[in-house]
Amino acid sequence: MTSSGKIELMAPAGSFESLQAALDNGADSVYFGVEQLNMRARSSINFTLDDLQEISRRCKEKHVRTYLTLNTIIYDHDLSIIKTLLDKAKEADITAVIAMDQAVIAYARQIGMEVHISTQINITNIETVKFYALFADTMVMSRELSLRQIKKICQQVEKEQVKGPSGKLVEIEIFGHGALCMAVSGKCYLSLHSHNSSANRGACKQNCRKKYTVIDQESGFEIELDNEYMMSPKDLCTLDFLDQVIDTGAKVLKIEGRGRAPEYVATLIRTYREAIDAYYEGTYSKEKVEKWMEALATVYNRGFWGGYYLGQKLGEWSGVPGSQATQKKVYIGKAMHFFPKTSISEFKIEAFDIKRGDKLLITGPTTGVKELVLEDMYVNDVLADKAKKGDSCTFFTDFRTRPSDKLYKIVSSQGAVSNGQ
Repeated sequence: MTSSGKIELMAPAGSFESLQAALDNGADSVYFGVEQLNMRARSSINFTLDDLQEISRRCKEKHVRTYLTLNTIIYDHDLSIIKTLLDKAKEADITAVIAMDQAVIAYARQIGMEVHISTQINITNIETVKFYALFADTMVMSRELSLRQIKKICQQVEKEQVKGPSGKLVEIEIFGHGALCMAVSGKCYLSLHSHNSSANRGACKQNCRKKYTVIDQESGFEIELDNEYMMSPKDLCTLDFLDQVIDTGAKVLKIEGRGRAPEYVATLIRTYREAIDAYYEGTYSKEKVEKWMEALATVYNRGFWGGYYLGQKLGEWSGVPGSQATQKKVYIGKAMHFFPKTSISEFKIEAFDIKRGDKLLITGPTTGVKELVLEDMYVNDVLADKAKKGDSCTFFTDFRTRPSDKLYKIVSSQGAVSNGQ
């Protein structure tokens, strides 16, 4: 929970670009993995031990809490790695560790580091909350609970004064948006069975996102399915009932997406930040929700549903293998130079054309995610309407760009992109 009393908005960070996007768009906290032993070890870039100090520094400047994820199954040969990771996190003043294995929890407590319980534990009742309160100050509830069940747990925490090691009441955290697993709270074994690649060690092969047919082995008869992607859930989205989510008494709203692009993080955090603020200001409305949903639809999604929060017993399945986003980005080129006196950025065009009126996206480890509509530009030092592959172009940006930054054009997912566009 934030010092203002609002629900805490927790953002994913799979790279420095995503981290900066979260900081720039209103996150109250960020969670991230370092190298291996986290549930997105395969799908996100992940940080290194040497990055911990920089992560901590950037977040402290914005008064944003930092959570290290160490929430996989741990074996004996991992124990020395765990201790090294936690020692370095403690040294960098990382706020807390998100854990599910008792080895991680025990060592974190030994060195005086705050512990948060991962969704992998699958907490579904107040007695389990009381047990883990011996070790942890924040707990993620099972993703299969309803809002009514979560509210009851939150009320019991208050009534029974269930406190963590800090001496404060335990804070209940719930997922607010993002990908859902077809297995209970993500404890899936399909990938291990088919590819010897364990999802519970952060190496999921995404079996559930593939297309399947069902065949009766006795008769050879193929069973007709309404949807061939029968194990691929739509993405959780709570934006249209966020008022009910906050009313449960949960203190932390977690956005999933450490494996997603930086613009996904920017859009999700900006949108949920606006919605949370609107709730506390008394301006949360159906009209605003419609506008926010349009924004969410522009970035990666498999379609949206409300999960099990409103009492739904069966999942809703995606009808396509990948994203249903209404927009996509195409690579254009890279930043070459920034002229601070005039706030002019120079880019080298390496792929597709750009022209006046195009919507551009600039990303970088320090820059984060910035969007703009291209107005005036100079191509090879001449005022022009269009720049093509091989050109050097300059235009005004109200932010600093850096040589590591990449330039993209945002286009409709339905439209083709060519050098003539």
